Amino acid sequence: MNMYMPSVTSSIADKEKNTVTQAIINEVLEDYPILKYFDENNGYETSADSEYTYEMIIAAEATDENYINQETGEAINSAGELVAEENAQYIERENNSSNTNSDSLDSSDETLVNETNTNENTEQQTAQQEEGNSAKAVNQGTVTAITGTEYSLEKLADFDFLKNTFYSVDSTTSVDSERINAKNMLERDMTIQKDTSVPQILIYHTHSQEAFVDSIEGDASTTIVGVGEYLAEILAGTYGYNVIHNSSTYDMVNGKIDRNYAFTLAEPDIKRILQENPSIQVVIDLHRDGINENTHLVTDVNGKPTAQFMFFNGLSYNTKVGNIEYLYNPYIEDNLAFSFQMQLQAMKLYPNVTRKIYLKGYRYNLHLMPRATLIEIGGQTNTVEEAKNAMEPLADIINKVLEGN
Repeated sequence: MNMYMPSVTSSIADKEKNTVTQAIINEVLEDYPILKYFDENNGYETSADSEYTYEMIIAAEATDENYINQETGEAINSAGELVAEENAQYIERENNSSNTNSDSLDSSDETLVNETNTNENTEQQTAQQEEGNSAKAVNQGTVTAITGTEYSLEKLADFDFLKNTFYSVDSTTSVDSERINAKNMLERDMTIQKDTSVPQILIYHTHSQEAFVDSIEGDASTTIVGVGEYLAEILAGTYGYNVIHNSSTYDMVNGKIDRNYAFTLAEPDIKRILQENPSIQVVIDLHRDGINENTHLVTDVNGKPTAQFMFFNGLSYNTKVGNIEYLYNPYIEDNLAFSFQMQLQAMKLYPNVTRKIYLKGYRYNLHLMPRATLIEIGGQTNTVEEAKNAMEPLADIINKVLEGN
């Protein structure tokens, strides 16, 4: 629609209800229901970034110091001149996805098909299994039988199967078999040697003010920060890691939520922490997603209502301009391997707890560490309890990857 009838989709998007043009569009919508479908279903965009995050990242990092005119939405360079569209596509305003995402991914779309019954044979559980064999999950010291799905290398070698089964690719970017290659991602060593004497894992929140349906205003323990604290406690207390939880705020300006500069503000602070603690090998940016108000991302894990979560990767690649050189990330392949290996563990041990890995076109500070990941926990419609319950399987998944299971 955007390609062949841009005037129609533009008018729909602008929602100009009281113009002659809109009256014509309304008539067209009545005659051609497919157009109305596009009006009401304009695609899911996850809200790891706010409406203006891209422009702010690029304003800080681009060598030509481009920025956006807040009134017109046009790209302006430092000399005050309009920037050519082909050089500014990746800093145009995003759809307002930070608050409401229409046609969001429903949990039913992510549901894995359970193909076999639970197998109680421990030796079979630890052996190399084909797709559909059962597994057991160790959660907070309790062994619970869980039926999940495991895939053969032959199956994962099929690029279309890999992409469709494991990934949601945002419209800002694209991937091919060189970028997401299961064999390459599985061959990357994500293991670390535990050493409780020094910090090894850093957890922080670019958007620390993200809250849940029953969060208490002013109580950080009921926001994503409290969820991150619980994750840190499990990783330390149950799995023996030395964890730093950074609860600093990057999305508040003059006492008001402002996420425009959040990633830019977070970067130097996280770099400082990493410089002061060179033993850190894992960096987790924990978020809460923004979803459609009618969507509830919840599943059952060990009898507990558990928020579904999603691993998120930035590719520093835009479909319009290709590689974004000044958002260079030397660790993209490692980032992808880390999230993929965690996703495999999740699908094997905790079916339905994860959504597809989300791929988007920018960087999101994932260039700071090979084992860097951004994770979206549930959405604003989840409860604090559901979000915290999700930290138990998440911690187990992280530990299994770091141990090389």
